[in-house]
Amino acid sequence: MDQDVAGASPSVGWGQVVGQLQSLWTDYQVETSQKSATPAAPFGDPAQWIGMAQGVFGQLPLANPAVQQKLWNDGLAITNAIFGQFGLGTDGGEPTPEPVLPRSDRRFADPQWRSQPFFAVLHQLYLMAGEQLMDMAGAVEGLDPAKKAQLQFATRTIVDALSPANFPLTNPVALGKALETGGESLVRGFENLLGDMRKGQLSHTRSDAFVVGENIAVTPGKVVFETPLYQLIQYTPTTPQVMRTPLVIFPPWINRFYILDLNAKKSFVRWAVEQGISVFMVSWKSADASLAHVAWDDYVAAQIEAVDRVRARLNVPSAHTIGYCVAGTTLAATLAVLARNGEADKVASATFFTAQVDFEDAGDLKHFIDDQQIDTLGHLSPEGYLDGRYLATTFNLLRGNDLIWNYVERNYLKGEEYPAFDLLHWNGDVTNLPAQWHRSYLQDLYRDNRLAQPDSLSVCGTPIDLRRITTPTYIQAGRDDHIAPAKSVWKLTRLLAGPWEFVLAGSGHIAGVVNPPSSGKYQYWTNPDLVPSLDAFIASATEHPGSWWPHWVQWLRELDPEDVPARGKRKPGGKGDPVIEDAPGRYVAMR
Repeated sequence: MDQDVAGASPSVGWGQVVGQLQSLWTDYQVETSQKSATPAAPFGDPAQWIGMAQGVFGQLPLANPAVQQKLWNDGLAITNAIFGQFGLGTDGGEPTPEPVLPRSDRRFADPQWRSQPFFAVLHQLYLMAGEQLMDMAGAVEGLDPAKKAQLQFATRTIVDALSPANFPLTNPVALGKALETGGESLVRGFENLLGDMRKGQLSHTRSDAFVVGENIAVTPGKVVFETPLYQLIQYTPTTPQVMRTPLVIFPPWINRFYILDLNAKKSFVRWAVEQGISVFMVSWKSADASLAHVAWDDYVAAQIEAVDRVRARLNVPSAHTIGYCVAGTTLAATLAVLARNGEADKVASATFFTAQVDFEDAGDLKHFIDDQQIDTLGHLSPEGYLDGRYLATTFNLLRGNDLIWNYVERNYLKGEEYPAFDLLHWNGDVTNLPAQWHRSYLQDLYRDNRLAQPDSLSVCGTPIDLRRITTPTYIQAGRDDHIAPAKSVWKLTRLLAGPWEFVLAGSGHIAGVVNPPSSGKYQYWTNPDLVPSLDAFIASATEHPGSWWPHWVQWLRELDPEDVPARGKRKPGGKGDPVIEDAPGRYVAMR
């Protein structure tokens, strides 16, 4: 630790700091004893982490004497090598000006991890042990591929959780901050921790930084229709002429729709309106006990109903559609139902944002889906709906170091203020899910992959065969998507009977989609050839700088070049057009 920081310790009133921490904890206990405590999100209970660790380590050969000997020998070699660079080795050598460490990791980039021998050795031993544990998990024999992948994921999760950066007494940066602030950082961090315990959810941003309808989700529009399951928003046009065929966007009900309307610069909705498109958005209601009966059939029926409402409202024969993530999966089923029923012409085109229909290569989320974990959902959903915080934690675990442990260190150990970041606010604005739908979704799609099997599933009494879909489609995938891997998204192209355009965008599940042209970020790839695989697509694709949005709107315009005046019901809420309320509506604010 730096000399000036170490010298600050005598002035720290540690007794007063401990007293403040005890007072905060006592107040929290009194508060929670007087009311029903907010349930913790999954993995919020230390007992669950201990149980997971025991299950993981029990499958690894840690009791093998040869494995133990290797760990000991490798650890001793690292310790001696690093201590020697500090002049503490058995050879009595002189300390080196800057220690050269064998392993690097951005979690330990701060110089304080290298300035003292204890912390240098500590994090290097951790990195070494983590590598060897991951190698052991990869070498385990006798497991089927799914179970082995699950073991590797669980091992990585435990290894990440055990990082010395996650604990106050083994994190020199947090200790230095405590000395520098006279213990105030510890008090602030403990306040942050207790605040999250009250919410039952880890925070990524200031809770008061954003208000829906005030500084996010502010594109003007009106709610023109609603059911107990969703509201239908129509946005106010900003151009004198608009495309004759309107656009209906189906966002995932796993998250709030305003990921597509964060602010004026990032909003896909606002940008699409500026391109002269009549835009409608479905805003799903966060589930409560009144929606316990809702199944996948209801979401498919809702998509058909929304399209029909828009067609009738504007007196047009068809609508363009967008389905994002799970709503894209559902849109594929919707198109198949319409095709089977002879109503395919209701949808002029379908655009899929990072949507999967064949779940064979569905990525790390499959590690959370087996019979035991599916059965556990019943215990977590006593009122018929799944608390959105459980799913939020699951998604956060897919990128644990970025979305969990980074914030544990920053906000709990170092007591830093939460940032005001709209994307992080959206990420934490969770929605509840109907338990019946969620269970069948995991079983039928993720586990059994039935959507990709013709007529294996039926919706609203209609068998689903994706091969019947002839609707023109635009399929966007994210190159670095960890939720809907590009390899999985690509498989939709193998099932369609109609024309399709596939675009691979830079970045992942969110930034790959929400990438406005004005940002100048990332890139996308196109390939006009009918190639047989994603690898073949990439091998001969053309790279384009920036956003893929203009490419999409050009594709849409080529399908539908006709414009009409933006008047009458094209402008929601005008004379003779009763509406329900202003956008973004009530449903998006319901918890």
